[in-house]
Amino acid sequence: MQFGICNLSSIPLRLETSDTSELVSQVLYGETFKVLEQRKQWSKIRLAFDKYEGWIDNKQYLEITEENYALIQQEPLKLSSDLVEFVQDENNQLNTIILGSTLNGLELLNHSFDGLFSNIKHPKTEIITTAFQYLNTPYLWGGKTPFGIDCSGFTQMVYKLNGFKLLRDASQQATQGEALSFIEESEPGDLAFFDNSEGNIIHVGIIMQDNYIIHAHGKVRIDRLDHTGIYNADKGVHTHKLRVIKKII
Repeated sequence: MQFGICNLSSIPLRLETSDTSELVSQVLYGETFKVLEQRKQWSKIRLAFDKYEGWIDNKQYLEITEENYALIQQEPLKLSSDLVEFVQDENNQLNTIILGSTLNGLELLNHSFDGLFSNIKHPKTEIITTAFQYLNTPYLWGGKTPFGIDCSGFTQMVYKLNGFKLLRDASQQATQGEALSFIEESEPGDLAFFDNSEGNIIHVGIIMQDNYIIHAHGKVRIDRLDHTGIYNADKGVHTHKLRVIKKII
C-alpha cells in the first residue's frame, strides 16, 4: 500500500475520477492518507484523521513511506491557528496555508513555519471562540476552509482545532457522543442535529448560550434554536427540524 501527504494549501476530494465530479470534502495542507487505488491521473485515498475516502489528482500530493506515515500518526496533531499563514520551502518560496492545516509533516516536506499553532486539547469553552473564526464563511458543499465550508466541515474543523475528533459527515457525527433529552440540558459547544422528512440527518450546528446556534447555512451564521429547530429571524421561518442534541465533550 502507498501513502501520501498534501503539500498544497487545500485540494479537492472528489466522488469520482473527474474534475467535474462532486466535491465530497477537501484535503488540507499536511494531511496524510493511505492510497487505496492509483490510476493514471487519480488516486483513491483514505484520510488518516477521519478515514474519509475519495479521489484526488495525482499531481496534488507527494508520496511518503509507510514509516513516515506511521511516525506522523504517533505525534499529537499540530495545527495552524491563524486564518491564513505561510510555510517557506527550501527555495525560500512562500506557500499559503489555511486555518487548521496540519504541521506535523513540515520536516518531511522541507518546509519551515513560524506562525501560531495549537497542539493541545482546549477547554470546551473555547469551542465557540473558535467557531467565530469561521463566521460569515460562504457555504460550500464539501468545504473545510474559512473561504468555503459545509455544515459538518464546520463542526469538524472547530472541534479539530480544539483537539477533538469528529467524523466528516453530519450523519456520521450524529453517531458520536451522548444524546441529551432537552435543549435545557445542553451547554455551549454541544452539537445539534437536524433531519429531513425521511428522517435522515442532513444538518449540524454548534449550540451557543441563550438558545442560539452557529451553523453553516448559506454562510456560517447565528440563529435561534428552539424545540422545533432552527428559527431564522430574517425570514421568519424555521429552516431546520431538530432531531437530537449530542454532548461530545
